[in-house]
Amino acid sequence: MIELSRASYRKMKQNLSWAAGYNLISVPLAAGLLAPIGIVLPMSAGAILMSVSTIVVALNAQLLRRLDLRPEAVTGRSAGGRTVEGGR
Repeated sequence: MIELSRASYRKMKQNLSWAAGYNLISVPLAAGLLAPIGIVLPMSAGAILMSVSTIVVALNAQLLRRLDLRPEAVTGRSAGGRTVEGGR
């Protein structure tokens, strides 16, 4: 359970970083920051990009399914989350 909790927390931080970075770039673009130089993001493109962001976060969360929680795999893990023998 501890290994799953750690992996979930890492995944939450990854998803938060992705969402924050995406929004730092896309929200000003959607608000018209580059409109003075002729670059305007249509509302439909903004909606599609927001959906893509949601899909990326959901797919990243699905990677937790690859986590090997068998007792022999968990006890052999090093600090980096890989097994000592060099496996997954």
